[in-house]
Amino acid sequence: MKQSSHFLKIVLPPLIALLLGWINPFHWPIQVVMVLGILIWMLAWWLLETVPMAVTSLLPILLFPVLDISTMEASCAPYGDKYVFLFLGGFLMALALEKSQLHKRFSLSLVLITGTNASRIILGFMLSSWFISMWISNTATTLMMFPIALAVANLFHTDETEHNRSIRNFKLNLFLGIAYASSIGGMATLIGTPPNAAAVGILSETFHRHISFAEWMLYGTPFSLALLLLAYYILTTWIFPIRFSKFEKGHAFIQHELQQLGAFSTSEKRMLKVFCAAVFLWLSEGIFKSFFPAYPLSDVWVAMAAGVSLFIIKGNNQEPMLHWDDTSRLPWGILLMFGGGLSLAMAFKKCGALDMLTTHLASLQGLSADAYLILLCGIGLILTAFMSNLAMVTIFVPVVAALAQTRGIDPLVFAIPVTISASCDFMFPMSTPPNAIAFSSGHIRPAEMLRAGIVLNIISFLLLVLLVLIF
Repeated sequence: MKQSSHFLKIVLPPLIALLLGWINPFHWPIQVVMVLGILIWMLAWWLLETVPMAVTSLLPILLFPVLDISTMEASCAPYGDKYVFLFLGGFLMALALEKSQLHKRFSLSLVLITGTNASRIILGFMLSSWFISMWISNTATTLMMFPIALAVANLFHTDETEHNRSIRNFKLNLFLGIAYASSIGGMATLIGTPPNAAAVGILSETFHRHISFAEWMLYGTPFSLALLLLAYYILTTWIFPIRFSKFEKGHAFIQHELQQLGAFSTSEKRMLKVFCAAVFLWLSEGIFKSFFPAYPLSDVWVAMAAGVSLFIIKGNNQEPMLHWDDTSRLPWGILLMFGGGLSLAMAFKKCGALDMLTTHLASLQGLSADAYLILLCGIGLILTAFMSNLAMVTIFVPVVAALAQTRGIDPLVFAIPVTISASCDFMFPMSTPPNAIAFSSGHIRPAEMLRAGIVLNIISFLLLVLLVLIF
């Protein structure tokens, strides 16, 4: 039975794609039908996880040249797009950050600063997760923070108050807070989460609209910070209220962990310098180019310069900060998914499917640009509940950007809120990797995550509406 089910998962999507091309019920141009068929095929395999998502992302290389949608060269080119290397540089920095344990020192120090009573510990962990996930993937952030959080939660194991509702709420807030803050922090920067870079890549390659690191942060960071603070307040005071404040064990544990780290190591100091230099260059790209317009400084160049330098700069014991063996832990599959998404978006544009879809959606009458964008953000929030946020952005952002152009609006104005909406999925364990990691702790029931997630999804939508109206 299991084998037959797996067989159907493999066979049915390409059969549906083939039937769609053969029947062509709407009498569309054949290339449009074929691209839509491939899209359905890829979506089905992504949703059903028939094969690894990265493998599904390679289908354009196999199918586009055979079906004469594009050449082999054109099909392969997106997999080496510059924004793939932007994320590669970010991944390398994340590896070095984890290896040096700088992230642990930062998070523990911030928790100590915010305070070590029960609710302030939650705030410290959420702020730490939020800030770290601005610069490395939200999945990596959650994985980094969870061992520390589990150790704090385990301080209650010998207490007589284990079954006290407030203690349980503390643990729920701790684990959900880290997961949610990691997702929220990723919204703030280009490298925080894959959908952001994918959207920027699509806008650059398909619509020739470049977005700088600082330009994205102008939109993303205020939204992200506002959502984080609201999430903290709602979780700790309304959904899972904490009725106690003193937590002496927590304060002692944080201090002990910091003492265990000892003085700043050579690796930590040099990693901090590389990190600060990269952030400074990302934020000052526009100013730098105004003085040196011919110099090829870009977000991608900065990311790769930081990544390569980590193989050169010596850390502890005069060893390089990174060895090539360390890259075995890189999420190479995400980079392939980037390429597949960009390839699919370019095919949509080339075959005319994007223009057709845009024309149909643009036929909606009587809606202002703001109302239109709010509707699109709502659709984005719904779609991301049923598919990966990267897949949603890959499919939806080209349509949204094209719609903006038909109205004479900068594609960026439509694309950024919709892209942010792709990261606003807090309801289910399978929605995002951070949610899955939090659920795997064994301290969270699905109904509890659903309860918190529904409220945060609604808050996210209302904030998106505010973002649309302001910008």
